[in-house]
Amino acid sequence: MATYACRSREEIRTEFKKQIARYEELKHENLNLDMSRGKPSKLQLDAVSDILTILTNADECLLDGNDTRNYGDLSGLPCAREYWADVLGCKPEETFVGGNSSLALMHDVIARAYTHGLKDSPRPWCKEERIKFLCPSPGYDRHFRITESFGFELITVPMTPDGPDMDIVEELVQDPDVKGIWCVPKFSNPQGYSYSSETVHRFARLKPEAPDFVIMWDNAYCVHEFDGTFEPFEDIISLCAEAGRSNMAYEFASTSKITFPGAGISVMASSKENIDYMTKLISIQCISYDKLNQLRHVRYLKDKEHTLEIMRRHAQIMAPKFEMCLKILRREVTDKGIAHWHHPKGGYFICVAAMPCTAKRTLELCQQAGVKLTEAGATYPYGVDPHDSMIRIAPSYPPIEELEKAMNVFCTCLKLAALEKYMGKTLEQVIGE
Repeated sequence: MATYACRSREEIRTEFKKQIARYEELKHENLNLDMSRGKPSKLQLDAVSDILTILTNADECLLDGNDTRNYGDLSGLPCAREYWADVLGCKPEETFVGGNSSLALMHDVIARAYTHGLKDSPRPWCKEERIKFLCPSPGYDRHFRITESFGFELITVPMTPDGPDMDIVEELVQDPDVKGIWCVPKFSNPQGYSYSSETVHRFARLKPEAPDFVIMWDNAYCVHEFDGTFEPFEDIISLCAEAGRSNMAYEFASTSKITFPGAGISVMASSKENIDYMTKLISIQCISYDKLNQLRHVRYLKDKEHTLEIMRRHAQIMAPKFEMCLKILRREVTDKGIAHWHHPKGGYFICVAAMPCTAKRTLELCQQAGVKLTEAGATYPYGVDPHDSMIRIAPSYPPIEELEKAMNVFCTCLKLAALEKYMGKTLEQVIGE
């Protein structure tokens, strides 16, 4: 079957009416499905709920003579720091173990850079005349909101299958007002790309004009394969040190999609000098984090190898959902020439690049049919997709039978939005004819 672009106007009209009929059928199912956020499903939470019985009495809260129920160890229990060092490939003294949210640690770094400056800052960022931050896009909306909330100028950097366009990054960092860049290096949110080795090494070798330029390395999906075996990833902390810029990178991760979102532990990794500096600043607001939860997680997750075994349980639940989404996309959309997407091997999202100027309309139609997706534009700075094209799908949360219904709605709406452009009429206008 020819793509929509190659069909006659009469063929387009016939296809349009066919898809409108299908859409009306789907609307009558009165769906109420949410695929807007990458939340683990109940099956995933049930698979790790035995963590709740790890600590059962007071004696189990003692660790090497240390009562974890009490104050102390602001930078994390030694065993928790060793755990994260094992997972990330850095050293225990290069880690700071926090509460449930790695996003909170990212906000802390930016906030303290703004109020106090980073270790290598000539002055606090609030004293700078202007501050710019690089935002590889499509990217993670919550990253962009952090720097936007402090009034930074956000600069879009195009993404490629190998990561951010490094030629552009290397050029932009010659501006001393450019203070940093957001990165999701493995199974990027939302496209599912993993940075190539060359890209990672080019990051470590960056020579920015600003002495306090910071790489915000959000390694959220460091062990989150669902298709294929575990992919080892190079340690940005040691690579920056080898390149003579040991303080340039801050790395973040959490157990949010390993155990329980909102009830896990997080980590910030960087040079020992940076960790010591940040620990001193954080000590002003916090005496210690939840060490009982750190102990619970270390005893449950044990080490990197055992964590990967747990992640294989998640993969058995996640893989069929992603395969179903991709299968329906291939069946319903591939031959229409109206969208393309990457087949991710891990992470939590599928990113569909729709025909320009159709993303908002697709999501509007989905909403009317009872399917909620991430708002259009969310994957770009300021919530503005310059092409109105990128759509993020989060398949993890709905049961697979509901997911199939949601994807049928999505594909129908994607086709309708494209057909409206080709016809120059909305579906309401065609129905009214």
